[in-house]
Amino acid sequence: NKRNLKVKKYIFLILIILIISLLFINNKIIGKKMKPEDFKNTKPELKIEKYFEGNVKAWGMLQDRKGKVSRQFSANMKGSFKNNILTLEEDFFWNDGEKQKRIWKIEKIDDHNYTGTAPDVVGEAKGVSYGSAFKFEYTLLVPFKGKNIKINFDDWIFKQDENVAINKATLSKFGFKVGELTVVFNKD
Repeated sequence: NKRNLKVKKYIFLILIILIISLLFINNKIIGKKMKPEDFKNTKPELKIEKYFEGNVKAWGMLQDRKGKVSRQFSANMKGSFKNNILTLEEDFFWNDGEKQKRIWKIEKIDDHNYTGTAPDVVGEAKGVSYGSAFKFEYTLLVPFKGKNIKINFDDWIFKQDENVAINKATLSKFGFKVGELTVVFNKD
């Protein structure tokens, strides 16, 4: 009976290792991820320091990992670009009555690379811009059941024309998708 228990534990351990290995292979080797450089020849060109300078309105929805819409919002944004730093003030109005404010400081490092900070962002956000696309990766402190949890954002913004841009973000925790955020921006 003890031997049976040891065999079961061994098989369970092998299965866990196999599952973790398959997840790793799928995410790192098989699943070729989209890169900002894939969009280097696309138009219209999105330079966030230009697009978000001035007033921008936004509308968005948050979906859980199964795709169910859990919240919606509108937002007013105002940006200014000075000394290679975009200061972007965001005021969010959620459909459940919650109001949020975030102020980003996004530094333009060179033609394609950016770093950003905000009070509820852990560490530094990394941004890359090519053609009509901008990719922004960061960890956000999100209020959940009375405390803040760290959620990783893989954010993509695609400029559609001079006024409209669309944002799609994948939210993850411990490498697993926990939700998606879709936003439409309209520059005044």
